[in-house]
Amino acid sequence: MTNILDTLATEVDKIPARPTDTKKSEQNPAETQDPQTEPSVMEQLLGSAELHFPKINDVVEGTVIEVGSNAIYLDIEPFGTGIVLGREIKDGMGSAKLKVGSRVAATIIDLENEEGYIELSVREASYEKAWEDIESKRDTQEKITTKVLSANKGGLLVEVNGISGFLPVSQLSSKNYPRVDDGDKNKILTLLKKLINQELEVRILDADRETEKLIVSEKAAQSEKDRETISNLKVGDVVEGEVSGVVDFGAFVKFLRPNPEKSELMDEDRLEGLVHISELAWQLIENPRDIVKVGDKVQAKIIGIDNDKISLSMRALQKDPWSIVEEKYHIGDVVKGTVNRINPFGAFVYLDRDIHGLAHVSEMSEMFPGKSIDEIIKTGQEYDWKILSIEPREHRMGLSLVTKKTKKDADTASIAEKPAGKE
Repeated sequence: MTNILDTLATEVDKIPARPTDTKKSEQNPAETQDPQTEPSVMEQLLGSAELHFPKINDVVEGTVIEVGSNAIYLDIEPFGTGIVLGREIKDGMGSAKLKVGSRVAATIIDLENEEGYIELSVREASYEKAWEDIESKRDTQEKITTKVLSANKGGLLVEVNGISGFLPVSQLSSKNYPRVDDGDKNKILTLLKKLINQELEVRILDADRETEKLIVSEKAAQSEKDRETISNLKVGDVVEGEVSGVVDFGAFVKFLRPNPEKSELMDEDRLEGLVHISELAWQLIENPRDIVKVGDKVQAKIIGIDNDKISLSMRALQKDPWSIVEEKYHIGDVVKGTVNRINPFGAFVYLDRDIHGLAHVSEMSEMFPGKSIDEIIKTGQEYDWKILSIEPREHRMGLSLVTKKTKKDADTASIAEKPAGKE
């Protein structure tokens, strides 16, 4: 209590002395105040100073006057000097760096310790303040910087205001997203671990104080910057880049947009777009990895921009083989074709590298009653097919399987149609 008593002594000295009245005995007794009703010096002090003595568990604010390796000293005016010791500093302050003059909220745990200081805890007070700040930044969508503490197969463990949070893999920016060809989670984890101890710019997606749930997104923080860069692009632009990842539904391509204000391209100018599996090439594609691989240098055309998402096409820069299909194939022709894929509704057949047709299941059911399509033809095998229809704009061709019987019938019909006198 030494500090508090010293303060009281100082305040007592400020109270003006009452003048001595020599004629007091001559005054009307009725005007003489009863000494028992006069306010005491302590009452006057409390009334004039309006002091509210702190109690244990009260939260007070103090100004940092000294920062040591194992203790922080605070000026808790007007009651004296407070001290924050040991683990309370790490647990309460988290990653915050305090300096002399900083204002800190703390909880009183002892009014006077062995050294005469008011002992304080910043853990509880800082925890509440940390969550208030997190919730505020969530609501305003302010960008913040967070440090990566560790990684698991689902994402990164980060820290904001001393509160543990999570950054899912799906919320990483295109720069840090782990592109793994086969989606191997162990390979993904290896790439994520490279981000440990790095600082990332993020936005808070979700914050729940009761469940201590904190989710952040690097992608959300990056999207605004990306949109600004993307605003200078337009549909129809041709870009050059490198395949950064191949997935079942297509390939990601990173490309650099030249910045006229810079003498050379920087990584911050790098954008990423998706080439959907249907836009990789003109032929039917089952596995994009058959067409491209990570590291390939490619050209692509921008075919769509939606906020920060860029859709690219590689086939748009290639000549459409269907534009000249009628020069090579005609309705009624019997051609050879290889079965590429069998579906319940029919078989996709390639006549050459780019041109394919569909042999509908109804055609085969009529020719082979009671048999399934898998019993009639096999994937990867070559057969004779008759072209029933050609639709260049829709990239469609109708086919019918040619058997020995149908081929003989077709040959007979062809001879019958020849003019008389000609073989």
